[in-house]
Amino acid sequence: MLYLAFYFPPTRASGVYRAVATANAMAAGGWDVTVMTPPREFFEEYLRSSDPSLEAAVREDVRVERVPLAGNMPWERDIRRFGRVRKLSPPVAALGYRELRRWTVDEPYALWIPTVVARALAMRPRRHFDLVLATGNPFASFVAAWAVGRALKIPYVLDYRDAWTLELFSEQPRYPADDPVWRWEERVLRGAAEAVFVNEPLRRWHQARYPFAADRMTVVPNGWDPQLLDDLPDRPPAAPDSADSADSADRPVRFGYIGTMTDQLPLEEFFEGWKRARRHPVMADAELDLHGHLGFFPHHAERLAARMPLGEHGVTYRGPVAKADIGRAYAGMDALVFLAGGARYVTSGKIFEYMATGRPIVSAHRPGIAAADVLGDYPLWFGGDGLEPDALASALVGAAEAVRKSDPDLYTAARAHAAGYTRDAALGPFEQRMRKLVGHD
Repeated sequence: MLYLAFYFPPTRASGVYRAVATANAMAAGGWDVTVMTPPREFFEEYLRSSDPSLEAAVREDVRVERVPLAGNMPWERDIRRFGRVRKLSPPVAALGYRELRRWTVDEPYALWIPTVVARALAMRPRRHFDLVLATGNPFASFVAAWAVGRALKIPYVLDYRDAWTLELFSEQPRYPADDPVWRWEERVLRGAAEAVFVNEPLRRWHQARYPFAADRMTVVPNGWDPQLLDDLPDRPPAAPDSADSADSADRPVRFGYIGTMTDQLPLEEFFEGWKRARRHPVMADAELDLHGHLGFFPHHAERLAARMPLGEHGVTYRGPVAKADIGRAYAGMDALVFLAGGARYVTSGKIFEYMATGRPIVSAHRPGIAAADVLGDYPLWFGGDGLEPDALASALVGAAEAVRKSDPDLYTAARAHAAGYTRDAALGPFEQRMRKLVGHD
């Protein structure tokens, strides 16, 4: 399998965990997997968004081919590192870049398309690929998969972990009706053997938009990785005021958040609800630890920090958590806060990991988002009915009361619900379908 995954370690972009899980699951299923992704320095020097520790999560038998963008436009500013065409004629290079972007994916990553296709064709004598799988965003990988599939006469599959032409947060089309991007999406979907979506609402939107491909559209949800939560005990955490608690009696309830904080999160609404909740006796002196990056890029951090009462009202920013330390971080929390932006088409990958802890989960997001479909049967779910501060305060109080009660039956039921959402459970049927697709059932 040739896997076109632009965001792959060492990047820490939000889609990287699904990409790693997919590559690992296919390799574990017996596939010879070759991943194409940009060079490390692209994430480290140009995007400045990397976490080198993530590379350890990739199986050793997964081959990683690092394919540069043509000329690294528009990021490269060092003339000594320009591509040949850009060195000889900068206006010609700029024109070619603009036209490639305008007539394909309307992304700066369009420059990845020609280099990926050239590398895949060059590898053909050595690697007899049976399948091309591409994950987007960026959606340059979809166009590249279409081109490679046609050139090598092999099936290609598209994994929509994001939406190309639908703006998820406004729920409106992202492009004017006459934009070339629509023609490209139709083109790649017509030729795709399968199009995969992370939730049912996204699939339904695309089925309505492209009915000719509706029967080839499937859902492969995100999931959680059991090996990352080995530090969690197989019993509920002791209530803070119980004799079994490792801390002193009557300590404050500890809430936690783990994940990248972005501009789409309803921070102002949540923290107003948090302040009101702390007036309740069960929430007296409650603490909230925030773990994760402030935005995907360094220049986001200051703006996001200004939107949070850090150092006040029991709120503390703890910084990023290495993936290997996720289990220990969760073990120190009594309840979790699920902050999410977006609308009905959004399912955060983090919610599956949250459920796996068996802790009470407080939702802080608009009602009706796709994540609520997953949380609906989780027995320790609080909130999810809006962003009014009083409603959020009530959800926080309910979670704190559940922490104080520490019901082992509810904990067991919560963990059992989460067991159906492991990465293996999500990706196993997909791997089997791909076997059938290429004739290796």
